[in-house]
Amino acid sequence: MKKLTVGAALLAALALALSGCAQPPASSTLSGGDASSSDFLACMVSDAGGFDDKSFNESGYNGLKQAESELGVKIQTAESKNANDFTPNLKNMVSQNCGLTITVGFNLAEATKAQATETPDAKFAIVDDESIDLPNVKPLVFKTSDAAFLAGYLAAGYSKSGIVGTFGGIAIPSVTIFMDGFADGIAQYNADNGKSVKLLGWDKDKQDGLFTGDFEDESKGQNTTKQFIDQGADVVMPVAGPVGNGAAAAAKAAGDVAIIWVDSDGYETNPTYKDLFLTSVMKQIGPAVYDSVKEASSDAFTSTKYVGTLANGGVGIAPYHDFDSKVDAALKQQIEDYTAKIVSGEYKVTSPGDPTA
Repeated sequence: MKKLTVGAALLAALALALSGCAQPPASSTLSGGDASSSDFLACMVSDAGGFDDKSFNESGYNGLKQAESELGVKIQTAESKNANDFTPNLKNMVSQNCGLTITVGFNLAEATKAQATETPDAKFAIVDDESIDLPNVKPLVFKTSDAAFLAGYLAAGYSKSGIVGTFGGIAIPSVTIFMDGFADGIAQYNADNGKSVKLLGWDKDKQDGLFTGDFEDESKGQNTTKQFIDQGADVVMPVAGPVGNGAAAAAKAAGDVAIIWVDSDGYETNPTYKDLFLTSVMKQIGPAVYDSVKEASSDAFTSTKYVGTLANGGVGIAPYHDFDSKVDAALKQQIEDYTAKIVSGEYKVTSPGDPTA
């Protein structure tokens, strides 16, 4: 597996201009003290889809591997094929005396809470959930609506047909937060430029849209994307883990459709379809996992919530890669301007899925 690339070219360039901005989480925003302990065991339980999903599970795994390499900790993992695996996988990790067990995804919240309650001396961190209020559970959450706004603005400005689409895997906050930001970016682009780009697959006001029902069945992503393409869409953002591979397959077959990936930089993590990726809406799960392991292995664990934002580099959009020459310079500048406004607080993007203060 490839190591997660931290940050994006656009965000990095902005950081140079905005010298007051915080640094990305790879600079140990969660850590405290020096990590030591070659006998510290860091463990991870995946959501369905496994650690090669080219998405959030793999990003978390890359952070765990980084901790193994750089901090000298031992690691143990358990892949979940479906929800029935969550509880036994967690119990297995706890039985191995893990110093920290990280669960990847909102879907593991119930099982994580139950296990953390049952074993209060064990320490946990959970990605994409903040519902557990226990002293031994650390939430790792991300304000991805901000980065998705930028992607929506880009999609609207890049689209030649004036029609773009998005769909989710399951209707949960960590999915719909992307779709909300995407919708807002399109709406703002239309307002700024006197356009009427149409969004298929999501109505933010109604909080209603298209979902495939899982994060595994790629054929559903392919069929949904083909429906969008048949309606004229030429940019599609799947928020569905490996199901997004089906969307990319449909785009490749169409020949003139771009994909916006999510969670990781798809150009780097999903090379099969890299020439299709206009950008990616990235959650820097890997660095957040790394820092939470560093914190715990330094005997400095806290349950204080980590929130990844544009300002601290916890979320962002990836470089345009092969599309760089195809994105208009004026559009690039508009996106940079909105990035700066969001970071400074001048412009607000909101979603019901946003992390609470």
